[in-house]
Amino acid sequence: MNLPFIPGRNKTLFYRRAIKKFFLITVGSVMQGFAMAIFLFPHAIPSGGGAGIAVLLNHAFGLPMGFGLWFANTIFLVFTVNYLGKISAFGTVFVITVTSVSVNFFEVFVDPPFANVWIDLLFGSVILGTAVAILIKQRVSNGGIGYVALAIYKYKRINPGTSLFWMNGFIFALTAYVIDWKIIILAVVCQWLSTRIINWFHQYPGLKSVFYLAWRKK
Repeated sequence: MNLPFIPGRNKTLFYRRAIKKFFLITVGSVMQGFAMAIFLFPHAIPSGGGAGIAVLLNHAFGLPMGFGLWFANTIFLVFTVNYLGKISAFGTVFVITVTSVSVNFFEVFVDPPFANVWIDLLFGSVILGTAVAILIKQRVSNGGIGYVALAIYKYKRINPGTSLFWMNGFIFALTAYVIDWKIIILAVVCQWLSTRIINWFHQYPGLKSVFYLAWRKK
């Protein structure tokens, strides 16, 4: 439902929904950073296609991981911003920023609770999938490649979790060919588990997006 910005009761409802949307986006972003920092990054498991590209750029050109991640996400955003609108793109930039800050915070102040790669993979994948599902329900993505998944869903009606899995899988395969098959196998398992969570949340009828401002219709 589109909510017009007019004085009176609708104005109060507008602000209430906007605050709720902002809160959910922040929660999803922090959860994503938590999953990466505590469960996935200690085992060098790339959490998505953007991270995979950052690894490739670091391996080939020696670019810092942080710069490579921002560069990859920016490229994806540039090519899809016309499909989803500038407001949704701004939301994605906000998500990337909060996620990066959260990763730094958790890496410094929180110790990983497990030392087993498979337990960490399970917990990290479930938390990551839940976080991305929250973000998608608010019409923002967890990064540039997630933004592409939203554009594909809008015009082709392909489930966002499914398109994310195949796009990330291609990037992981390329990274595996260049660097190390062991890490990429873990990354593919992570993507398979997390995208199953995304699809479940996406199809669950009780989880409605609270605010549709970021979803621009043509």
